[in-house]
Amino acid sequence: MGLTMSQRQAVAKAIATRYKRASRGEKGAILDELCATTGWHRNHARRALGRALVPRVAAPRRPRVPMYGQDVVVALRFCWAVLGAPTGYRLAPVMDELVATLRRFGELDVSDEVAGALTGMSAATMDRRLAPDRAAMRLRGCSHTKPGSLLKDAIPIRTWAQWDDAVPGFVKIDLVGHEGGNAIGEHAYTLTVTDIATGWTENRSVPNKARKWVIAALADIAKVMPFPLLGIDSDNGSEFINYHLLYWCEQQKLTFTRSRAGNSNDGAHVEQKNWAVADGGGLPPLRHTQRTVAAEQDLGAAVADDELLPGSAEAGL
Repeated sequence: MGLTMSQRQAVAKAIATRYKRASRGEKGAILDELCATTGWHRNHARRALGRALVPRVAAPRRPRVPMYGQDVVVALRFCWAVLGAPTGYRLAPVMDELVATLRRFGELDVSDEVAGALTGMSAATMDRRLAPDRAAMRLRGCSHTKPGSLLKDAIPIRTWAQWDDAVPGFVKIDLVGHEGGNAIGEHAYTLTVTDIATGWTENRSVPNKARKWVIAALADIAKVMPFPLLGIDSDNGSEFINYHLLYWCEQQKLTFTRSRAGNSNDGAHVEQKNWAVADGGGLPPLRHTQRTVAAEQDLGAAVADDELLPGSAEAGL
C-alpha cells in the first residue's frame, strides 16, 4: 500500500533541509531515495523539496457559531445568582429541577427552547459563560491582616504540614471582615475557629478587631466546644499577635502558634470555612450603625476588660 499525500509531504519536509545543504552528488542520491519512497518524478520531487522550506502562513481559524445565544446566557446568569453563584459542577446537576421550579412560580420567563438549552448545558460551558460575572464579583485589596511584629520571636511557627498528629482541641483562628468591598470606616468581623482534627467550626461576630472583642469571643467559644481547647494557631495579624492574647493563652495553658507570613495555605483548615460558613456566599456589609448594642454588651460581659492583661487600662485596644 502506497503512502498518502500527507505522508509524502511529511517525508519531503523531513529531508528538505538535508537536501539544501548537500553537495551536487549527494542531492542526486537524496532525490533517488525520495522518488523511490514516494513514487514521484524527479522534477516533482525537486519542487516538493523547495516548497517544504517555504514557511506557510496559517490561515486564521473561523470562529465557531455560538451554540447558546445571549438569551440563554442571561437566563443562566439568573439561575446562577438564585443559588448564590455556585460553580458549574454544582449548578449543572440541579438545573432540571431549578429551571422547572422557577418557571412554575413565574420567576423565569423563558421559552421551552431556552429551557432545554439551560438543562442541556454542560458544567464546563456554564463556567466559561459565567467567567466574566464571577470575575466581577471578586473583591480586590480587601485583606484586613496587618502584621504584628513585636511578638513574632516569642510565638513559634507551625506550617500546614505539621498537623498530622493533631488531636481534638488544636484550632485555627481567623477574622473575616464584612465590609462589602469598602474597608473605610468601622465594620463588623466574624471570628472563625476551626478544629484541625475534627473540622468542628464555631463563629462569633465581633464589632471590630479590638483585642478585647477577639479574646472575649475566643473565651466564649472555648466554653461551648465539645472538647477542651488545647492550642490555637493564627495568622500574623496584629489582632492575634499581641501581648494580650499571648497572656490569655498562658493563663488558659494553651499552646499558641502562628503561620508563616505570606503563606495562606498554612491556614487552609480555617480559610476554607471563611466563604462557606463565615461569609455565607456574600453577606451584606455589617457597619457600625447596623450593630446592636446587645451584641456588644454580651461580648463585653464574657471577659472583663481588666482581666485581659494585668495593669491594662485601655478600653478598646
